[in-house]
Amino acid sequence: MAETLTTLKTRRSCRAYKPELIEEEKLNAILEAGTYAATGMGKQSPVIIAVTDREVRDQLSKINAAVMGVDFDPFYGAPEVLVVLADKSIPTYVFDGSLVMGNMMNAAADLGVASCWVHRAKEEFESETGKEILKKLGIEGDYEGIGNLILGYAADPAAAPAPRKENYIYRI
Repeated sequence: MAETLTTLKTRRSCRAYKPELIEEEKLNAILEAGTYAATGMGKQSPVIIAVTDREVRDQLSKINAAVMGVDFDPFYGAPEVLVVLADKSIPTYVFDGSLVMGNMMNAAADLGVASCWVHRAKEEFESETGKEILKKLGIEGDYEGIGNLILGYAADPAAAPAPRKENYIYRI
């Protein structure tokens, strides 16, 4: 238990990455951790798309930047992206997908892999390019993008955690 708490306390979002891909074994472990996230009534509404192809990664980054209205890489140079989508017909789909994201972020940290949750996956997969990617993968149904988890090795050391805010916890 102490190792889990240490990972939770030391995980940080990374916004500067080295170009090399992470090892396949680590990627598979991170993906597997996502599949063990709690989901409402065990429905397992999310799906995960592991993007290691640079061209597809760059397409998604370009769409994401356009949604944000910026002219920089919102994936901060991370070489890999795990996209979580969830089936909108399941009432808990947003929560389910969020838990998948959290599991994978914490698993990555435990394995020494840097990560950051990047929003706007919803808009990415509402775009024609996003719809084409889903079609190529054979993903059918009413899926909504929950988040992009960018992965790689940090270019810089992680910052120290910010102090926890006062009144974070209330007890009755």
